[in-house]
Amino acid sequence: MKREQPDIPHGMRKIVGRFKRWRNKHPGVRLPIPTHLWIAAAEAARENGVGRTAQILGLEYGKLKRLAESSTAATKAGTVPPTFVELIGSQAGGLSECLIELEGPHGKMRIQWKGTTAPDLAGLSRALWVRT
Repeated sequence: MKREQPDIPHGMRKIVGRFKRWRNKHPGVRLPIPTHLWIAAAEAARENGVGRTAQILGLEYGKLKRLAESSTAATKAGTVPPTFVELIGSQAGGLSECLIELEGPHGKMRIQWKGTTAPDLAGLSRALWVRT
């Protein structure tokens, strides 16, 4: 018996097609859904509701809800909000030392800096990391 497809809102038809194409390219293989598809699904969920979007796209409700509630500015800019950020710095007097490790869609980056503060390094890493 074939599962009935709920009525698909007009604005979601593109994303439904993108998910179908991706799933058809990987039949019988359980791969993680690419980030760009999750971002598109989160945008659709904000417009059409999380439950309906999760049902239509066959996605996990909880994860889709978290993504839909996350920063809309980052997703509209085409970037993915970081899943983990670690800033390690020395608390001793004198020169401070900071280490920033980044991993994103463009690869990995590690910045180790002595004699400056973490906010300066955060701005530097953002400037180097974001493609314009």
